[in-house]
Amino acid sequence: MLTALPVSSEQRLQQIALARQAVLHGGKSQPGILAEPWIERSWQRCLASGKKPEQTVGFDILPPQILRRTEEANQVLAAAARPVLEKLGAAIASTRYFAILTNAQGVVVDVNGAIDRRDRRVDLITRIGVDLSEDSVGTTAIGAALTELQPVWLHRGEHFFNANSAYSCAGAPLFGPDGRCAGMLDLTGVDTVERPELKHLVVQSARSIENALIQNRPHDLMIRLNWSSQSLGDDMDGMVCLDPDGWVTGANPAARQMVPALQNAGAAAVHCSELFAMPYEMLFDAAKSNPLSYPQAIDVPLWSGLRLHALPLLRGRAPAAGRLGGRGTPVPTLQLKDIETALIRKAVSDARGNIVKAARALGISRATVYRRLGERPTK
Repeated sequence: MLTALPVSSEQRLQQIALARQAVLHGGKSQPGILAEPWIERSWQRCLASGKKPEQTVGFDILPPQILRRTEEANQVLAAAARPVLEKLGAAIASTRYFAILTNAQGVVVDVNGAIDRRDRRVDLITRIGVDLSEDSVGTTAIGAALTELQPVWLHRGEHFFNANSAYSCAGAPLFGPDGRCAGMLDLTGVDTVERPELKHLVVQSARSIENALIQNRPHDLMIRLNWSSQSLGDDMDGMVCLDPDGWVTGANPAARQMVPALQNAGAAAVHCSELFAMPYEMLFDAAKSNPLSYPQAIDVPLWSGLRLHALPLLRGRAPAAGRLGGRGTPVPTLQLKDIETALIRKAVSDARGNIVKAARALGISRATVYRRLGERPTK
């Protein structure tokens, strides 16, 4: 089996130059001279809109009134992202890369990291309110991530305008609790070594921001989901927010991938009963019985027949992150039948021992109540 030889920095730049020549000056790519498909699509969009690579780039800032409205509209996003940006800025400080947060239109709403304001190329793109959308500054990680809705890596001449060829950048879109794009996170360096591994870092950081957004969403119950209880408690969890009546008020992208009903919902309201093949009240009851010091997950069935592990947490009662276990430390799991039995016991207690009344309230047979409680029916 043949393995590809590593490409040097010079070879990489030569490949970019050839692809650029073929598309930007020849109109289309040539066999064996390839750019990433999404890069070529962005170049073609820029050409179709009348842009030329040699044009001057304005890096325009929004007018004051529009800027104020933009800042107000993105307060929640900026607040959720700030702790992540601070950690990210510290992590990449020695690489000469820095972090940029934009809204869904590509306007900068926050920045962090080692930002050298003496370098005009750095200063231009790190001003709050500067428009870095594809319409404004051509092909960049920011414009591409927002258009393609996928993580990207962009280096030097892969930018459309010649004036932007000093930049290298990784970008990932951010999705809000409603499933729509809320903005994007970008890591950019100027005249720096190419570091495509930053694409992985920006994706992880974007996930942390998305989870912060969902945790700030109004809700009465937060359900953390994963395929294994051993994984519960980190940023890989699916997260679903419910109101008191079991209606979904938000979900993060991981939850939307795990639960088909969230993918197909669109803008329609979704009830918890459409997600899981169980009464939604069981999740609230499990959360109320969950000890804060040692939270327990429960098995929840999907309508497909698959099962997820779920950790239901009442708003204001969420345990510290360290108590959730995290990767490598399993969260104890209660079987669904144990939760059902607890619910039946509660119903019987509420009915003052009247089995018939309890069975009617639960919508199950009297025999089922007796069987779950391990008692013989009375004659």
